[in-house]
Amino acid sequence: MPKNNSYLKRFLIWRYKYISQKNFVFLLSILVGLLAGLVSVTLKNITFSIEALLEKGIVFSQNQLYFILPVIGLLLVFLFVKYISKRPIEHAIPSVLFSLSKKGGILNYKKIYYPLITAPLTVGFGGSVGLLGPAIVSGASLSSNLSRLFHIDKKTRTLLIACASAGAIASIFKSPIAAIVFAVEVFSLDLTFASLLPLLIASVSSVLTSYFFLGNEVLFNFKVTDTFALKDTIFYLVLGVGTAFGSIYFSKMYFAILKFFNRFKTPKQRLIFGGLAIGIMLYFIPPLYGEGFGFINNLLADDHLSALGKTPFDNHIDNIWVVITLLFGITVFKAIAMTTTFAAGGTGGIIIPTLVMGSALGNVVAKIINHIGFGFHVSEANFTLVGMAGLIAGVLHAPLTAIFLIAEVTGGYALFVPLMITVSMSFILTKNAMEHTIYTRELAEKGALLTHDKDKSVLTLMNIDNVIETSFIKLTPEMTLGDMLHKGVAKSSRNLFPVINSEEQLVGIILLDDIRNVMFDQTLYNCTSVETFMHNPPDYIIYEKDNMHRVMKKFQNSGAWNLPVIKEGKYLGFVSKSKLLTAYRRELINFTS
Repeated sequence: MPKNNSYLKRFLIWRYKYISQKNFVFLLSILVGLLAGLVSVTLKNITFSIEALLEKGIVFSQNQLYFILPVIGLLLVFLFVKYISKRPIEHAIPSVLFSLSKKGGILNYKKIYYPLITAPLTVGFGGSVGLLGPAIVSGASLSSNLSRLFHIDKKTRTLLIACASAGAIASIFKSPIAAIVFAVEVFSLDLTFASLLPLLIASVSSVLTSYFFLGNEVLFNFKVTDTFALKDTIFYLVLGVGTAFGSIYFSKMYFAILKFFNRFKTPKQRLIFGGLAIGIMLYFIPPLYGEGFGFINNLLADDHLSALGKTPFDNHIDNIWVVITLLFGITVFKAIAMTTTFAAGGTGGIIIPTLVMGSALGNVVAKIINHIGFGFHVSEANFTLVGMAGLIAGVLHAPLTAIFLIAEVTGGYALFVPLMITVSMSFILTKNAMEHTIYTRELAEKGALLTHDKDKSVLTLMNIDNVIETSFIKLTPEMTLGDMLHKGVAKSSRNLFPVINSEEQLVGIILLDDIRNVMFDQTLYNCTSVETFMHNPPDYIIYEKDNMHRVMKKFQNSGAWNLPVIKEGKYLGFVSKSKLLTAYRRELINFTS
């Protein structure tokens, strides 16, 4: 190990001498892109290998007992978590966002390979989730630890994590532009030349990695043939409204199911109940099985019979309204199956399930328009694609990502206008109804969410521990005025004194101004006490609850220059406005430089 450290030290010295910081970031972005691409390819190959093994060699799939498989996958993940990882599974992208805002982009190295085990077990055995989230967190962890190895600063580390995320998306979808836009929208990255070029390099190198290992294989084998017509504008607006309601439903159902599963006391109980629920849903709605790319491709090929597969309603499948009902059922239950998979202990992402749900909803809207009896006709394949974009825009609040993703996977921009119509309508309605997404709501409640608002982002990045001062002489309520002057005022350079009881609780404060007119009256030294002069502070900072946004607001509302900090009910120290503003200015310079 010392020898390895010696080699690393020599390399770092050589790098500082001969490679500028800018060029080194470019080189690292290439490396991060390649690694993110390798992670994505590895994740897909492991998962597809499990799926192939189960389809060809296992009796479950041959006898229509496939709905049992997700339960087995969840059980394997449960055993891995309990006996090997011994740490609860975190949601992929929210954990990365939290590390960027509160941990300086530091991610545990175990997150590099844990998703490569748990995600294939979940998805390969038919869990109704996607692989993109695990690919992003694995690539981000690789990037984070690589940055630490090469002593990269926090701001550049954040950029490289965004590069890894963009690389994962570019590799899976082969859509480098959408990957860059995703990093900007979801990770709240400033789109400057300094950030754009590394993102572009990482995306391209990741796509090349995907082409090298997977060839020209694409997720959606589709080319747009039906061009946009002006008369279809109203229908794409209707689709936008539909995907907005679908997005709101998706998000609300996600949080409702997670809240319901929190009632179970143990992971084992969640596994049993969730596994049974998933099995029942899969029995009645087989397309909920797995990621769902086959379902999307069948809809794009105008083959809804293959998309639906064998269901208990096959005797009525000739009725188009039965087909519409079944497809709408997939729209409704995909969100339930996905969240139940998470709640039961599975690992995965939400982006691909969102695409599946959006494709079903778009196809439903098109079929209703075509068969409602008014002589209208629209392209069902186009509506399937645009429905996917509308739901991505609403669920993730990432409209540009949605537009460029669908435009790139279809190999052109023939649907650009309808994409903009539907996506903008979906985003506007959803954003007004729900301020935060599945990714960001919990982080926003914790005050740990980075946004494109620089002021809020700087406050989020600040740590309250760095601005707490403890160099205040404590007084007790029973202390006389004379003792306070000799033991407090005479020995302190501060004009503020906390008054503490025997249990270390803050009972009041005294300012030097409070005793200025009596401090030289010696007749009061022994007959008056601290309790006579103390008073309540204008406000309190609660260490466990108040983030930097609330701290700044309390200073603004109270007009105070110092506010006491209370931790677990006891006095901890003070935060001064001057130190807070100095720390804010320093963080702002680091954030914007």
